[in-house]
Formats: sequence, structure tokens, C-alpha cells
Amino acid sequence: MKELIIESGKAERQYWKDIWAYRELFYFLAWRDILVRYKQTTIGIAWAVIRTFLTVVISAIIFGRAAKLPSVGDVPYTLLVFFGVLPWNFFSAALTDASASVLSNGNLISKVYFPRLIVPASAIIAGLVDFAISLALLAVFMIYYRFMPDWRIVFLPLFLTLAFATAMGAGLWLAALTVKYRDFRFITPFIVQFGFYISGVTFSSKVIPDNIRLIYSLNPLVGVIDGFRWCMTRGQSPMYLPGLLISIALTSLLLWSGIRYFRATEKTFADII
Repeated sequence: MKELIIESGKAERQYWKDIWAYRELFYFLAWRDILVRYKQTTIGIAWAVIRTFLTVVISAIIFGRAAKLPSVGDVPYTLLVFFGVLPWNFFSAALTDASASVLSNGNLISKVYFPRLIVPASAIIAGLVDFAISLALLAVFMIYYRFMPDWRIVFLPLFLTLAFATAMGAGLWLAALTVKYRDFRFITPFIVQFGFYISGVTFSSKVIPDNIRLIYSLNPLVGVIDGFRWCMTRGQSPMYLPGLLISIALTSLLLWSGIRYFRATEKTFADII
């Protein structure tokens, strides 16, 4: 049995050791979030398939047929959209879940000591299940269009890690701010909705003029989505290296600052909640 000794300053000195010591709580929270995500729904986990399918199809009709946005190379436009929707859906769901995670676990936080960082991290992990389901649906689409990726697909986990880190950094900021300022419960959905249109989910970055390409890349999700498309289109969707480097740098800064701000404010969570 683990012995917990309350001692002045001790928790601060061994914060990261405590995260490892409470890993079973992390597993429990992540598994609970997975189980309750579609609990008491008629079709259960099929909602993950339906949501992704409708997003891809509707976006392809509106932006591909109506707006006449171009694809790249011989890549079907529907697949181009899917390659953008896949990382975006993971990021948006992870950000939404992480931002609300501290408030939704208020009863636990106000009664028991544990590193609060576990809460938003476990909420983001649960989103990987939906990502895996969407990836399987993507495989069906690619078989239908007879378009298969090449060796570049081995780099896909790296861009998924980048998406995870971006969601984690932004999620930590929003989780802490939502506890203090409840207005962020309403701001977060707006951020997610607005981000869909400025992250290149439905169009290739090649349509962005060269003179503003660098500014456009200040959105870290642009590098993530471009990376996914590069991996899945056999390189036909070109990788903008300066944009990728900017994305990595901004994500690193966002994650570092998110952890620092979350840790600086988490000691007040129990009192505010």
C-alpha cells in the first residue's frame, strides 16, 4: 500500500514523481472517459463514424463542388478533406474535453490530493479512441478511391504526437482559465468552430499566397494538417518546412507555458470549484 506523507513543500518537490505514482488513477480516469463517451446512446460508438463521415461528405460538397476548391495531384478532393478532418477532429475533441475536465471532476479534486495534471491529460487520451475509429473509416475511403499511401505513412505517428502536444498545451490553458473564469465554457466552442476555417481543414495550403504563407503558419494546426496530408498523399501535398518548424516551436512554447500556468493555478482549484 502506498504511504502518503503530507509535508510542507514535499508535494511541489516530487510533483513529477507523484504523477508516476498515481498512474493507476490516470488509467482509471482515461478508461472512464472512454466508457462514458457514448454511454446511454442508441448506436453507441457508431457516432464517431457518423460524425466523421458527415463532416467529410458535407465539407467535400460545400467546398469541393460548390466553392470549387482544388485538390493536389491525383488525390480525390474528398480524401484531401478527410486527411484534414482526421487530425482536426482529434484536436478539437481533445481540446474541448481537456478544457472542461477540471470542472467536471470537481468532486474528486476538492476531496483528494493527486497531481491535477492527470485530469486534462487523461481526457485527451480518451480522444485517441475516436481517432482510431476515424482512421479505420479513412482506410475504407482510400480503398473505395483506390488511393494508397506510400512509405511516408510511417511518419504519421510523429504528426499525431504534434497534434497531441498542441491539444495538451492549449487544453491546459483553457482548463485552468475555465475554473477561474466560467465564461471560457462558452468561448471554447467558438475557438473550435473558428479554428476549423483557418486551419486548412478543407483546402490545401498551396492556395495560400506565398507572401502570407509564413503568417498563416503561425497557427500550429496548419503544420499538423500539412504533415498528415504529406504522409497520406504520397508527398503530392507538399510539406512547407518553415511552417512545420514554426508549428513545432509554437507547440513547444504552448505546451511549456500551459504546464507552467496550470501548475501555478492548480493549488487554488479545490477552493474555487
